[in-house]
Amino acid sequence: MTRQPLVARRAEELLGTSVIATAPVAGGDIATATRLRLSDGTTALMKTLPHAPEDFFTDEADGLRWLGEPATDGGAQVPAVLGADHECLIIRWVEPGKQSVDAATAFGRELAATHAAGADQFGLGRDGYIGKLPLPNRPTDTWAEFYAVRRVLPYLKLARDRGAVDEGDAATIEAVVARLSDLVPTEPPARLHGDLWNGNVLWGLDGRVWLIDPAAYGGHREVDLAMLALFGLPHLPRVLDAYVEACADSRPLADGWQDRAALHQIFPLLVHACHFGGGYAARAAQAAATYL
Repeated sequence: MTRQPLVARRAEELLGTSVIATAPVAGGDIATATRLRLSDGTTALMKTLPHAPEDFFTDEADGLRWLGEPATDGGAQVPAVLGADHECLIIRWVEPGKQSVDAATAFGRELAATHAAGADQFGLGRDGYIGKLPLPNRPTDTWAEFYAVRRVLPYLKLARDRGAVDEGDAATIEAVVARLSDLVPTEPPARLHGDLWNGNVLWGLDGRVWLIDPAAYGGHREVDLAMLALFGLPHLPRVLDAYVEACADSRPLADGWQDRAALHQIFPLLVHACHFGGGYAARAAQAAATYL
C-alpha cells in the first residue's frame, strides 16, 4: 500500500486518526473505493463519489447502522461505520474469503433474525438511494400500496422517460400493479436490506457473511429473498432452507412465497432498466406476466 495524500487527508479530517497507507479497491459501479490503513491498526474502506447528493453517504451510513442493530441478537453482520459526511463514507474493512455451506447456513438464520427485528412502518422516515437513483420511502398503510407507488410505478415512469421500456411491456407491468392487493400476503413490516443482490453479500475471511451497500427500509421480507435469487447467490438453497427453518416457529413465510419471487423482482429489474437499459424492462414485464 502507498499513500494518496488527498484521500488520506480527507479521511484523517473525518476520523481524527492518521492514515498510514492507502490502496485502490477494484469493483463497484458507482463510488470509488479505497482501502485505508490507520495508525491505530484499523483497516477501513473509504467510498467517495464526485458531486454526490448532499445526503448520499450519510443516508447509506444510517442504513448500515439501522440494518446492523439486530447483529448483537443473532442478526446479519454489517460493517461498522467509522465516519460519514456529504463527501465520503468510511467503514471497517472486511477481508474477503471463500464461500462456504456453513457460512450460507449461518447467513440464512441471521437474515431471518434481521428481518424479525422489524420496522415501524412500510417505508422509512426519509427517502434514500438505490444505486445513483433516488429511492422514495414515504410510508403507506399496506405493503401492496407501498410496492406499487414507492417501488414499481416510480421506476416504470423513469424507464419510460429514458426510453428503456416499450409501451406493451409497461402495460403488462401496470396490469399486475392493479392486482397487487390480491397477490401479496399481509404481514408486519420487516427490516430489509433493500438491495440484497449477490454483489452486496460479502463472504468474509472470518467465515461469516457480511451485508454491504444497503437501501434499507421497512418492507416485505419476500423482497430480500427474491433479490438473493435474481442474479444468483452461491449456496442459495442452503441459505433459504436455513432461513425457513429459523422463522418456522415464530413467523413462518406465507404459502407460495417461492412462487412470488418474480413478483418482487419486478422492482429491481426496473431499477436496472433505469440504470443500464438493455433488456431489463422486458424481463420485468415477463415476470409480471406470470401473475396475469
